[in-house]
Amino acid sequence: MNSIISLNLLGWQPFFQQQLTLDEFEQTTVARVVAHHRSEYVVRTEQALSRMPITPSLPPMALGDWLLLDGDNRFLRQLDRKSLFKRKSPGSKLGEQFIAANVDTLFIVCSLNQDFNLSRIERYLALAHEAEVEPVVVLTKQDLCDDVDEKRQAIQSLDPLLLVESVNALDRTSCEVLLSWCRPGRTLSLLGSSGVGKSTLINTLLGNEIQDTGSIREDDSKGRHTTTSRSMHFMPSGAVLIDTPGMRELQLTACEQGVSLTFADIDELAQRCRFGDCQHTGEPGCAVQQAIDRGELAPRRLANYFKLMREQARNSASLAEQRAKDKEFGKMVKSVMSESRHFKKGL
Repeated sequence: MNSIISLNLLGWQPFFQQQLTLDEFEQTTVARVVAHHRSEYVVRTEQALSRMPITPSLPPMALGDWLLLDGDNRFLRQLDRKSLFKRKSPGSKLGEQFIAANVDTLFIVCSLNQDFNLSRIERYLALAHEAEVEPVVVLTKQDLCDDVDEKRQAIQSLDPLLLVESVNALDRTSCEVLLSWCRPGRTLSLLGSSGVGKSTLINTLLGNEIQDTGSIREDDSKGRHTTTSRSMHFMPSGAVLIDTPGMRELQLTACEQGVSLTFADIDELAQRCRFGDCQHTGEPGCAVQQAIDRGELAPRRLANYFKLMREQARNSASLAEQRAKDKEFGKMVKSVMSESRHFKKGL
């Protein structure tokens, strides 16, 4: 897209406008990261698209970040983020991977077939709550499911205020229930596992076939992994839509508040325990275990709470340790280089 587009349709909001000095407002160009590939970012100004190779001099950026460029479209600085989704880097690699930035609403996309998993939904909710982004659970493939209402109620039981919608991603009329979140200037992101119908849903919302889609094998309900890079789309309604690759792995890091908010019912019960250091594993006077005994709290939910809390704490500690090692290594390199310069001067 190289036609002129207003900043509002790019998702510009007063939060970002307030960060500009008068000189920056008059002399710089605002751009947004609209695609993130392995070796480059694609950024969009009001006038055109341009490519920005990923170099060590650039700060780590995410799809959706806002930047200031000079008259030659060179990077000047990155604006503060309104929100950021991130996860531990997949696999055994230590590090964080940015998913998307400056998102207003997160569509957590889950299919109503064999992908349906309450614990996975809780994981995505923790990510949304940590980023202080409004979550909406979008259930796809309702036309292939006989117990839609039961599954909706199961999700609603996680949080009475949680917004839940079920759609047939191939039917535009069915997807119109999502348009109330797709207002001009708003940025939406879709997250979900591979094969849940995110690309099909995006195509329906956009009214075209921007995304390649994969068919579902009827024998095991698994979809082909079709989205391989993060990308941004502009909706007819004026909203911005961010798609990401299907998440085969979503390890939480630095997400304690997000987990606590997702499991606010457990935290509230914990306040009633007899002992302040209750571990909720059988101690006398444990209000959490009493709720399980009364059938008010599912054992699965408590187990997932423990799992996510341990996971985010472990990953956060590992990343902090790695950063400390990197910092010490950097100091050592600077010291060696300084000694080398002094040695050369003495020759």
